Amino acid sequence: MAMTLGLGTEQMPDEHAIADFLELLEKHRIDCEKSGKYEEAELASTRLEQLRQHEENRRRDELRSQQLQERMRVEELYCSELLEFNEMWDFKAAEFEKHAAGLQNTLADRHKQEHMAQLEKMRRETEPRTPRWSKDLLNLRKIQETLAKMKKYAEAEKTKVQADKVEAQEHAMWKAKREAKIEALDEQFLHKQQLEMGGLMKRIQSGREEQKYARKSELDRVLQRYHNIKTQMESQQRIIQQRVEKYPITAPSATSVSRPPSSGGRAVGAR
Repeated sequence: MAMTLGLGTEQMPDEHAIADFLELLEKHRIDCEKSGKYEEAELASTRLEQLRQHEENRRRDELRSQQLQERMRVEELYCSELLEFNEMWDFKAAEFEKHAAGLQNTLADRHKQEHMAQLEKMRRETEPRTPRWSKDLLNLRKIQETLAKMKKYAEAEKTKVQADKVEAQEHAMWKAKREAKIEALDEQFLHKQQLEMGGLMKRIQSGREEQKYARKSELDRVLQRYHNIKTQMESQQRIIQQRVEKYPITAPSATSVSRPPSSGGRAVGAR
């Protein structure tokens, strides 16, 4: 039986061909042993051991390389999903803040217009709109007119100066009281507007917190999914490593790890 038993540096055949070749070489060794060709049997046995050791080492190296690539692929998929996750939630946060700023600006503009209109209304309608002169002032004016009619101009002038002084005082008091009343009404109006703006800000902050919580919850699911995939892959790899160590020639070396759907309904890292 003519066979080439040398172990060259050429590219090794596929796994099935190697297994067939080892089986054929083992059969050749047995045949040589039975037919008394011990030197050839020894040579076949030596080459057989060399081939097996070479194939075992090759398969171990191949398995380590394959499993390293699988771990790197899972890491890449996770990083890709995390990047997509952050981009999506950053966009949502920016849109939320843009909408919130629009609501605040709209309300602030409305408040400004309403405040101006309210001020005009208060200055126009707040009572008393004109001074209410005292009896003393009215009496002084009456005396002033009477003296003037009597041509007692000097006394009329003195009375007029006295009446003007009283009128100025009463006018100042009227104006001060009216301004104080308008100011109090204005403060009440502004307080009402502040409450309305405060309510809007509270709703905005509540929405911001809800979005922050939703982002954290979704991130926790992404991290848990990655942990589950990694744990499943490492478990499968350990099983295959054990099989390869026990059956280095015939044990399968493929690890299958499925890609779970991402938070957006697509596969992890899908674009």
